[in-house]
Amino acid sequence: MALSSEPTEHVVLLHGVWMRGLTLVPLARRLQAQGFVPHRFDYASLLSGPAPSVDRLAAYMTSLGPGPVHLVGHSLGGLVALETLTSYHGLPPGRVVCLGSPLAGSGAARGLARNHLSALLGRSGTLLRSGLHELPRGREVGVLAGSRAAGLGRLFNDMGGPGDGTVCIWETQLPGLADHRVLPVSHTGLILSRAVAGLTAEFLRQGRFPR
Repeated sequence: MALSSEPTEHVVLLHGVWMRGLTLVPLARRLQAQGFVPHRFDYASLLSGPAPSVDRLAAYMTSLGPGPVHLVGHSLGGLVALETLTSYHGLPPGRVVCLGSPLAGSGAARGLARNHLSALLGRSGTLLRSGLHELPRGREVGVLAGSRAAGLGRLFNDMGGPGDGTVCIWETQLPGLADHRVLPVSHTGLILSRAVAGLTAEFLRQGRFPR
């Protein structure tokens, strides 16, 4: 029997703040059905902060290489994924999809700080408040954002524009994105939606969302 010459395409999934890898099971199963090999990357979003997670993720990606190793991050997970690619060079090739990640900084996180509730975000608060300065070079990055405003973020964020109830759409944008799409889902709905999983799979294959 002839063996397939197609390389195994790994996908590392990263959860958001206050969550754990178990929340990504539906998304992982849908990507597996699309032919990818998913891995749920669990990290301590509150106690350890982004730096140790970045180091661990880089080592984990290397162990899965030589590639491709794609990254899919929900909310804070997208920021951790992009920070890893910016901080480490020579990692396996692959694309990145961010699901509702506040690339330009989170107004909800800043609202928590104004209300003296920064402790709720632990050591990830700084990254969530400030976002990223730029995207990693040489990587195709796509973003799926939600427009269904249902989330606790509305209590602390004035939501200066449409969003998913936690993150505004404009907060998910940075110059240099390969593609950006808005869907009628909430912040948590981004990891539960069948449509989101389908679009994510297409971006990982093509570097663009289907029109």
